[in-house]
Amino acid sequence: MSTIYRVMPEERVEGHPTPGLVREQVVQTEGMWAGLVRTEPGMASGWHHHGEYESAIYVLTGSIRMEFGSEGEETFEAAPGDFVFVG
Repeated sequence: MSTIYRVMPEERVEGHPTPGLVREQVVQTEGMWAGLVRTEPGMASGWHHHGEYESAIYVLTGSIRMEFGSEGEETFEAAPGDFVFVG
């Protein structure tokens, strides 16, 4: 059986800073980062990447528009209830 963790809100730690984002890290492994990220309505985060990490994003409220590609020429939007996977 795999290891199972429960991380309560008070156990989260400050995540890596990115302009416009407030991150709370829950767990980090060799290939995955999991946490909670908050933004203000209408904000745009600074360009960033997650290196070798895979990312799974669940949109709880609001929406997210992601720009990607070498010049940000590709985009998509996700709404509440959508999961986004970046591999």
